[in-house]
Amino acid sequence: MDKNKITPTAAELEILNVLWAKEPLTVREIHEQLAEKKDVGYTTILKIMQNMTAKKLLKRTLIGRSHAYSTVYKKEDTQSTLLNRFVDNAFGGSASSLVMQLLGNRKTSEKELNEIKEIIKQLEQNK
Repeated sequence: MDKNKITPTAAELEILNVLWAKEPLTVREIHEQLAEKKDVGYTTILKIMQNMTAKKLLKRTLIGRSHAYSTVYKKEDTQSTLLNRFVDNAFGGSASSLVMQLLGNRKTSEKELNEIKEIIKQLEQNK
């Protein structure tokens, strides 16, 4: 599967985030972590992970008597692909429109503004 075709659902992203923090993990380990935050069944997690394996978002390895799952794509690659698709679809490909909307709708701390300014400064120096 091409990196540009990464299309996890919201539920799949929750599982991916658990795995990115510490992988490989079994379905039981992932279920235990997700169940701390919300009511979700073991078989639901198992089915989602089976679908993710079929979509080639996860890979499964036999460790002892258990199957351990790990991600196929890095977190940064997935985030980049999803963000690019979102900017294209919701903002007509305009990163500045996204930033203006984001900064206009949320209270941005001075620390965050300074970080944004530093990123802009670095981008300008690299041109």
